[in-house]
Amino acid sequence: MRTGTPRRDPARRQLDALTFALFSVALGTNVPTPLLLVYQETLGLSASDLTAVFGCYAVGLILALSVSGAASDRFGRRALVLPFGVVAGLVSLLFIPAAESLPLLYTGRLLQGAVSGVVFSVANAWLQELAGPDRQQAAATRGAVSTSLGFAIAPAMSGVLAQYGPAPTTLPYLVHVGVLVAGLAALLVVPETVHERRPARLMHLGLPADARRPFRALLAPTALGVFAFPSVAATLLPLLVVPDGVGVAYAGLLGGLALGASAVAARLGRSVRSGAPLGMALGAAGYGLGVVAVVLESQALLLPAAALLGAGGGFCLTAGLTLTARLAPPATRGAMNSAFYAFAYIGFGTPLLLAWLGERFGAVPALTGFLVVPVGLAGWLWSELRRRPAG
Repeated sequence: MRTGTPRRDPARRQLDALTFALFSVALGTNVPTPLLLVYQETLGLSASDLTAVFGCYAVGLILALSVSGAASDRFGRRALVLPFGVVAGLVSLLFIPAAESLPLLYTGRLLQGAVSGVVFSVANAWLQELAGPDRQQAAATRGAVSTSLGFAIAPAMSGVLAQYGPAPTTLPYLVHVGVLVAGLAALLVVPETVHERRPARLMHLGLPADARRPFRALLAPTALGVFAFPSVAATLLPLLVVPDGVGVAYAGLLGGLALGASAVAARLGRSVRSGAPLGMALGAAGYGLGVVAVVLESQALLLPAAALLGAGGGFCLTAGLTLTARLAPPATRGAMNSAFYAFAYIGFGTPLLLAWLGERFGAVPALTGFLVVPVGLAGWLWSELRRRPAG
């Protein structure tokens, strides 16, 4: 008779370790989000300044995505994830003096985007290879849920620590660095999965010829919903509705709710066929409710709006990663994941675009007019999927 607790499968342990490492990097990306209200006060920033700081994250990320996936296909997954994970911790420390310096704030967000672009795309390719060809959907779900959970926990944690703890612009970043150290240590048990190093162009999408049409018609529009919806819920809507008297804890709650709903939806949204249009439709509904909240100046309506926006992003993320895993040949898996994330992070520019439009046409007309975009994309994705075979 056997005694003691059976050991976990080594492959499962490696998947868990890589999943936790991905979570630990994702945790850092939204620590600054509720602190935007603190930076607004300390640096005298306008709403458009704040959304620009938030949106420049996408600039660094897209630049990194243009080379990171192909570089990992050539040099290996560990060669990029581990050193850029270390950089993620250094960037969190850079944010500590950024509370008194707008250039440092921009620099921190730009570097944070670059780190995220590398780690998210390459770690997801690494997860897919560790899981093997028969568990691609499970690997995509792991990547989506761990990323979404990191995004979700960060603003709630940061908002509470900033409002009720000491050193509001320091302690949240130190907490992230502590978690990140544990995540990077976990990577030590994860083996490299790229064993054949082939010289190749470092800037390419990794799309085989038969995947280009599905990528343009399905993956690219699905990707836009991944972060466009939660970023609007976490940044722009609180700035338009929440009065100055409400602190960063409430802003953190909204960001955490949006991204928590994204994590739940990412776990549930395993169906590529329904996940993409459903995610876009939920995002459109949340966006419409957010417009009503702005018109009525209702803080209460921001809560269900944030949940719907986050759920929309989560469904889009899982649907997109699953389809990417199906379409990508092993030799270009990293590059194709980067291509998907590049389109996804274009959505981070949505709050900045809406703030710019709001300054010229008024917040309510700009928000209302923009609603046609997610509604139209939901219809497009539904019609595209209906005319394609289930496989």
